[in-house]
Amino acid sequence: MSIVVLHGSTREGGNTETLTEVVMEGLARTNIFLREKTILPIHDQRHDEGGFDPVDDDYDAVIHEVLQHDILVFTTPVYWYGISGILKNFIDRWSQSLRDSCFDFKAAMASKKAYIIVVGGDHPRIKALPLIQQLKYTFDYVGMPLEGYLIGKASWPGDITGDSRALSEAEWLNRVLRTESGG
Repeated sequence: MSIVVLHGSTREGGNTETLTEVVMEGLARTNIFLREKTILPIHDQRHDEGGFDPVDDDYDAVIHEVLQHDILVFTTPVYWYGISGILKNFIDRWSQSLRDSCFDFKAAMASKKAYIIVVGGDHPRIKALPLIQQLKYTFDYVGMPLEGYLIGKASWPGDITGDSRALSEAEWLNRVLRTESGG
């Protein structure tokens, strides 16, 4: 089983990426850094007769890459008690894929497994739970099971290295993903 990591942080080398690297150590995976992509906000045309107009951005290429993998790892810092804007734009555009007649997006996503890695500074193990729930409901809608999540606590650059609980859970998740992916 192949793994793709959807990096939702706008900051290179931040705490979320550092924790994700612990999780992914030694695992073959494709990294997609959403901050390096142009994914425009959705222009909702779900109910228009013609559906969605084509959008000149990177979304189609990114979603086609994502669909090539079996395990999807979503990573994001906790921004104002929710996911990052770049990750939200990407997920909002799933509405476009749901309406795409070239393939069955729900069936394709239902064959995947999802994991979430988040890092926040303001009591994230409590305050990030709605974020986890939001993503779970999103995954439920497309039939993709949420297999697990990891929440780290960090505010300043490098703080995540002091969160022994998150690091321990990251090592555990690494073992889970090794088993899942056969790596």
